[in-house]
Parts: sequence; structure tokens; C-alpha cells
Amino acid sequence: MQKSIILLIILFTWQPRARSQSTLKLDDILSAIAANHPSVKMYDADIRADDEAAKGARSWEAPELSTGLWMTPYDPALWKRNTDGTNGMGQYMISAQQMIPNKKELDANEKYLRAVSAAGKESKQANLNELYAAAKMSYYTWLIAAKKLTVLDNNEKLLQFMIQSTEIRYKNNLGKLNAYYKAKAALGDIENRRIQLQNEITQQQVRLNTLMNMAAGSAFTIDTAYSIKNYSPADSSYFLNARSDIKAVQRNIDLAYLQQNLERTKLKPQFGVRYDHMFGFGGLPMQYSLMATVRLPMAAWSSKSSKAYIESLKWKEESLQQQKQVLINEATGQMQSLLAAIAGKKRQVELFEHNIIPALQKNYQVLQLAYEQNSGELFELLDAWQTLDMTQLEYWQQVQDLLTLQTEMDKTLQQN
Repeated sequence: MQKSIILLIILFTWQPRARSQSTLKLDDILSAIAANHPSVKMYDADIRADDEAAKGARSWEAPELSTGLWMTPYDPALWKRNTDGTNGMGQYMISAQQMIPNKKELDANEKYLRAVSAAGKESKQANLNELYAAAKMSYYTWLIAAKKLTVLDNNEKLLQFMIQSTEIRYKNNLGKLNAYYKAKAALGDIENRRIQLQNEITQQQVRLNTLMNMAAGSAFTIDTAYSIKNYSPADSSYFLNARSDIKAVQRNIDLAYLQQNLERTKLKPQFGVRYDHMFGFGGLPMQYSLMATVRLPMAAWSSKSSKAYIESLKWKEESLQQQKQVLINEATGQMQSLLAAIAGKKRQVELFEHNIIPALQKNYQVLQLAYEQNSGELFELLDAWQTLDMTQLEYWQQVQDLLTLQTEMDKTLQQN
């Protein structure tokens, strides 16, 4: 019984730690950002607000009701029937008026309001593209820091082997201490670099937690697997269909066009109907009037505002067209520049992988063997170790530079 209780205690105390140290892939982080980031929720609320406003696109003007005395003498004595039998004077009137909207105006208004949220949806995706790029930068910085820590751990073991071998040789009068203290200093330098890298990982963890809208101190690890992508050149039609910021500008161009149509429909005649019902005083019969009304907004003195607004929308549309072209040109130029930079960086990484690092590893192994056979000096082995250590770290810096370029390319092409 006691063993069962102890087992349950261990189970319940261990599970939260296991959950708090969960391993997240890049896709997991991007999904969390899309679901939880406050700016995404802000866009969702704005889009919902626009959609709700569009539901009232086909509403009519409110009816007008009025009531009161109509053509009634100031002298109340005249309201009554006269002694000679003639009717009195005055009436009490109830009136209702309703303007009937132009169907084309309702259609234009509905198209405009339903299109408003489309621009917001594209702006939301453009914002997500920026957030994804920031997350990838932090993720890859953390990943490379972890890779560098592995290099430091492996190279620390090699360094400790050299130090221990030198101490044994010195005790047995088989070696000198000419590079021993330099090796001890290198051991301290490894610890210093380890602290820097661990601090870098902590900073990136906080940044990712912030992007995922989680507590800054939430603990998790990341999957250190990564892949290098291949890219092909894209033309302007690709950016028109893929880039949300460009599509958002196009949606605003569409909105400007729909606004012009809406303003033009407001210049058309508007019809209405008015009904009046009168209750007569002093024997007067009940009477009514039924009138059709029409508004003429196209009159010269009443159409200036709408015509001026239509003209301003034309120039706004032209401005947005130029803005869209600027974005396309920038994206195309940036893509071409990144393609060249990525190709060059890939060649550098391949040189490190296939030529530089293998040669330095063999050089170190040869000198290590010579040192173990007492035919080599410690300073030669230490120099080979330092060169290999710095080159391995430089290799991972090159990989980080490549992943940074890849992140910028993903952002330019709006790819995940």
C-alpha cells in the first residue's frame, strides 16, 4: 500500500514537469501564434465587425411619423358646428412618410460593405507573415545555439583529455607544461561561451513565448532538426496571388471602385410616399391625402459633394495602383537578391561540410596520435584543437546565416 502511494506521488509530481518541458516543432509554434497572438485576434474582431455591419447593407431609411392640428383656427369657438348647421373649422392630422431606396443603390451599398472585410482578411495574413518571420528567426537562433553547445561539449571532452594527459606526463617527468595553462584558459573560455549561448537560448524562449501569447517563463524545448529549402525564381503574377499585403492593396483598390459606384447611385432620383389622414372638427368629414415624393440629388447645387468625392476616389485608386506596383517591384528585387545570397551561402556551407571540417578533423587526429605516442607537442595539438573548435562554430554560424536568408525568402514569398 505504501509503495502504491509513493508511486502515485511520483507520478503526479513528475507529469507537470514532463508537460512543461514539451518539445515543440516550428509548425507547432506557428500554429500557436496564429491561434493566440493578440494582433491576430484584433484582426479577427475587426473582420467580424465589418461582417456584422454588412448585414445592414439593404436597410431602408426610417419612416417619418407626425401628428397635430391641421388648418385649425386659433379661436376654439370656430371648431364647433355652427347654430345654422354649417360645419365647424379645423382638423387633427396623422401623417406617415417613407422614402423608398433605389434598388441599384442598395445593391452597390451591399457589394461595398461585404467587400470591406476582405481587405482586413488580407491584412491579417500579412501580419501573420511578419509574426511567422519573427518566430522563425528566434527558433533558428535557438536551434543554432543548441548546436554550438553540442560542439562545445564535445570539444571540452577533447580538451580535458589533453589536460589530464599533460598532468600525468608531467608527474612522470615525460612532458612539459609549456602549453598546459593555455589549455586551462581555453577550458574557462568554453564555459564563458556556454554561458553566452545558454543566455541566448533563454532570450529566444522568452520571445517565442511572447509571440505565442504564453507566460514569458513557460518552459519548453525545440526540435533541433532543420531542412534547407530550394527556391525557384517567381514572377509578378506569383506575388499578386501569394503576397497578402499586395492582395490587401488590391482589395482597397476594389473598395475604391465600389465606393465610386455607390456614390454614383446616390446621384439618381429617390422616390417616396406620404400619407395624411385628417379628423375634421364640428362635423367636417374625415379627409386624406396621398402624395408621391421625389428627391433630385443630381441638381447642380446638391451634387457637388458626391461628384467631388467620386473624383477623389479615382485619384485614390490611382495611388493604390502605384503602391501595389511598388510592393511588387520590391518583392521581385528582394527575391532575386536573396536567391543569389542563398546560392552563395549554400556553397560556403558545403565547403565546410565536405572539405574544411573533415580536413581539420584528420589533422587533429594525426596530431593526437603523435601526442599519445610521445612524438608530438601539446602546443601543436592545442593549436589544432583551437582551429577545429573555431571552425566548427563558424560552420554553424554559416548555417544560421543560411537559415536567416531562408527565413527572409519565406517572408518575401509568404511561404511557411
